[in-house]
Amino acid sequence: MSSYEPRPRGRASLEVLRAEANDELQTVVHERLLAGEDPWEFMEELPSVDEIVVYLLRADSIAGDNGRAPTAARDYRVLRQIALEYPELTRTVWRLIGRHSSSIDGVRV
Repeated sequence: MSSYEPRPRGRASLEVLRAEANDELQTVVHERLLAGEDPWEFMEELPSVDEIVVYLLRADSIAGDNGRAPTAARDYRVLRQIALEYPELTRTVWRLIGRHSSSIDGVRV
């Protein structure tokens, strides 16, 4: 019996990461359609492919830190590092930082 071990994405090319994220997104869409949901009602709430890439890279960082949830400051640093390593994701990272920081009351990062 084998256990699932997630493969860290590390320094994968952005093209590979986007392909993986697109597969994930298409799976979500397919599952929701099979469940009878109306795509006109759920498509707007789904993340973009680049948002999924950032979420996957962030998840790898959390897994690399023994699964500990990051503090707001560490999360900010991780997201900025993603933007530095993948400049094409900079706008997406900053949009996610803006969403995330606006939902945290009184925490400056």
